[in-house]
Amino acid sequence: MSPISRRQLLGLGVTAGATAMLAGCATPGTTSVNSLPTIPAADGPVKLQYWAWLKGLDQVTALYNKSQSRVQVETVFIPGGNAGGYQKLYSALAAGAGPDIAQVELRSLPEFLLANGVVDLKRYGADQYADLYDPTLWNQVSYTDGVYAIPQDSGPMGMFYQPAVFDTVGAGVPATWDEWAAVGTELKAAGVLMDSFPLADASLFAAYATQAGASWLRAEDDGWVIDMTDEATLTVARFFDKAIDDGIVTTAYGAYTPAWFSAASAGTIASVATGSWGDALIEGVSGAEGKWKCAPLPTWQTGYASSFLGGSTAAILANSQHPQEALDFAVWMTTTPEGINALIEFCGIGWSPARDVVGSLREQPSPFFSGQNYNQEVFVPATKESSQNQDWSWWPITQQSFNILSDGFRGKASGGTLVDAVAQAEKDIMAVFQNKGLTIRKANA
Repeated sequence: MSPISRRQLLGLGVTAGATAMLAGCATPGTTSVNSLPTIPAADGPVKLQYWAWLKGLDQVTALYNKSQSRVQVETVFIPGGNAGGYQKLYSALAAGAGPDIAQVELRSLPEFLLANGVVDLKRYGADQYADLYDPTLWNQVSYTDGVYAIPQDSGPMGMFYQPAVFDTVGAGVPATWDEWAAVGTELKAAGVLMDSFPLADASLFAAYATQAGASWLRAEDDGWVIDMTDEATLTVARFFDKAIDDGIVTTAYGAYTPAWFSAASAGTIASVATGSWGDALIEGVSGAEGKWKCAPLPTWQTGYASSFLGGSTAAILANSQHPQEALDFAVWMTTTPEGINALIEFCGIGWSPARDVVGSLREQPSPFFSGQNYNQEVFVPATKESSQNQDWSWWPITQQSFNILSDGFRGKASGGTLVDAVAQAEKDIMAVFQNKGLTIRKANA
């Protein structure tokens, strides 16, 4: 991912009012905390608050607290980000309150930065930890003038599948998306779906486009440049237009919905392309133990071996009076074997953000997944820098952009196409940028 400066994020002159509209509520103030003197570490006891929706996080903080004599961390659970959690955080920030640390998705971090809501951790020595983290994830919290969160977890992508279902048509594991479509055609004839394609959630499509080599938005000195109709994106759109039309995938439900669990249990859906965190959900399929395995994500003719789906950060918020201690905790939680093992055991997090610490629970073969050591075989290679699109970056209205794209995708059910939806979404997203006072232009225009 190309580093982005805060100046570029602001589109060269976005007003405080436009920033407030972008965030969805009032900003903490027009003066960024990052322009003020740093706050030294405290001499005495410190109590930190971490607001998050990650289940079991209180057990992780309890483990940390037992190892500390001066710093204690309290977990406060909030709704998921777009289910109300972010609104709570923005409201608290605007009131001059809020936690020291907050769970913020990677794709939502630019909005918090624009709202003057997060601390530049580079000012507190975060750069010294850069080598401990997956470089792709570190890039996604870094901008040319700072580091604005600590990566907490991610979702490198692979394909979970049912070998016995593939065997019914004598199919092997597809290595490319073209092979995937061919297997899907054979399975359709046997009354089996290859996968689902959710029209109401554009994040999966974005992950596929990322893998194919797309980079939808980038920041330049004169503002933002958008390119959602590049060949990589249109290749993916045409491919899934055809897959839907041919009945290889269903749009009636998405992965991990009740209908999906029923189909997976019955063997009428053969596979799911998903993030590494999908393993915990697949374990909820009735009678599925020993019936699933994992393979690398099929590849496009151009692009990369994998992609990321999902991912969160631990962001230190602007009103924290103890950013140094909050940073120290966030690094402990996301890089030490103790912290990562606790996150896996108690929270079931996605993939560890640490470069060299996978977690002991993910270093051994899995009895549930047919005895396969899939984390080492599939997901460790998927996180390699060469396996990921380093040019992809998030932008200030990512969630709104996904909503626009999803609204267009829903038209597929009434005769529309994904290709047309992408083209229209690009125009609509440009209009939103302009309405918020952000400078944007079409690539090659």
